[in-house]
Amino acid sequence: MLTSIQHHAAQYPLSIALQSVSTENEEFALNYDELNKQIAQLSAQLFSFTANKPVAINIDNHPAWVVIDLAALACETVLVPLPSFFSNAQLLHSMQNAGVAAVITDNPNRFREVLGDLIIEQCTFNVANKILTQFMLAISPVTLPDGTVKITYTSGTTGNPKGVCLGLEAILNVANSIKNVVGLTKKSQHACILPLSTLLENVAGVYATLLAGGTVHILPSAQVGFSGSEFDSQKLYETLAYTHANTVILIPELLKALLLKLESGAQALSDLQFVAVGGAHVATHFLNRAKQLGIPVFEGYGLSECASVVALNTSAANKIGSVGKPLKHIELMFSQEQEILVKGANFLAYAQENLAQSAEWLATGDIGYVDDDGYLFINGRKKHIFITSFGRNVSPEWIERELTSQPAIAQACLFGEAKPWNTAVIVAQANAN
Repeated sequence: MLTSIQHHAAQYPLSIALQSVSTENEEFALNYDELNKQIAQLSAQLFSFTANKPVAINIDNHPAWVVIDLAALACETVLVPLPSFFSNAQLLHSMQNAGVAAVITDNPNRFREVLGDLIIEQCTFNVANKILTQFMLAISPVTLPDGTVKITYTSGTTGNPKGVCLGLEAILNVANSIKNVVGLTKKSQHACILPLSTLLENVAGVYATLLAGGTVHILPSAQVGFSGSEFDSQKLYETLAYTHANTVILIPELLKALLLKLESGAQALSDLQFVAVGGAHVATHFLNRAKQLGIPVFEGYGLSECASVVALNTSAANKIGSVGKPLKHIELMFSQEQEILVKGANFLAYAQENLAQSAEWLATGDIGYVDDDGYLFINGRKKHIFITSFGRNVSPEWIERELTSQPAIAQACLFGEAKPWNTAVIVAQANAN
C-alpha cells in the first residue's frame, strides 16, 4: 500500500490523492507527494510514543482519517476504527477489548464522558487541516495475533461488538482484487459515502483507489446526506454530481434513495461507471430499476473476517440476483447443510478469542450455492433456517426477499417452525393500494 503511494508520489506527485469540501464549502486537497510526506511525518511523530500499541480512531469522514490510517501502517501500529454510531458502552468495550493505548477523535467531549478516569493525558494537533484530540489511556494491554494491523468491530443484534483482527496481506488481497476487477486507474474518481470506519469503504473504496493512483473524494457525513437516522437523497445526488465520481459504494437503502431521486427527474449521473452495493441483500427490482436508468449497479458479498469483499459482480461478469463471482484470491466450498465456507481470506482471529486461527476454511454462517457459470447466490443465514412439521428445512430470507421485491411490500417476516404451513407477516408500503 505504502509502496504504491510512494511510487505515485514519484511518478506524478501533483496528482490529487485526497479531496474534500468542508461544511463551510472550503476545499482541501492532498496530492500524492503531500500525502506521502504527511504519512512519513505523522508516523514518526504521532505514533512513536505509543510503542506500537493499538490506537483507536473516531473521526467523521475527512482526509485526516486516511492519513492517520496510512501512518499507522507505516509504523506498524494496530489501528482500531470506532464507528460513531456505537453507543458509549460499545465504544468503551471496543477500546478495552483491543487494549488501545490512545484514541484520536474529533469529538473529544464524548470521549471524556466515555473514558473518564481512564484518560492519562491529552494533546491536540492538526492533520490534513483538521484539529484533532488524542487521549492517552490507562487501558490494560492485550495479546493480539501476530501480524495484526487493524481490528474492525462489528455490532451484532445482541451483546458487545466483536473485534476482527486482520493482517495486511488479507487487506491488500481484497484491495488489489477490487482495483483489478473494477478496472481502476489513476483517472478514477471515488466518492466516499459510507463511514470510513466501515471496512468496506476503507478497503474496497479508499485503498483500491489509492493503489490505482486515483482520487478519493471524502466529504463530511452530513454533507453527503447523513443526519442521525435520516438520509437526504438530494445531498447524495449533489455529492456524486459535484465530485464527478466514477465509483461509489452504497448500501441498499442509499441505492433506493438515489434511484428515487433519479426517477423524480434529476439529471443523469453520466460519470458513474461502477456502483457497488453491499452490506445487505439488494432486491432484484432495485437492480432492474437501476439498469433501466442506466446506473451501473453491481451487487457483492463480503464479511469482516475476509477483510470485506468475497464476491462481486462486475461489468464483465454480472448476473442479477447473484452476488457475483469470488475474487481471485478466494476459494469457496459448501458444507452438507450448504453453508458457505471460504478459503484464502487469511483471517487471523477475534480479539481475545481463539488467538490461533487454525481452521483452513472459514464458516460464514450463510447458506448459498454457486451456479454452473460460477456465480454465488446467497439464500440466507444458517441460524435462521426453520424446520416444518413435514421435516422441510426452510430458509425464510429467500421467501422474504421475493416478497419485498414487490413494490407494494415494505417488509415481510416468515414463520413456520414445527408447523404444517408457512405464515408471513407483511407490511405494506405507505402508498400501496
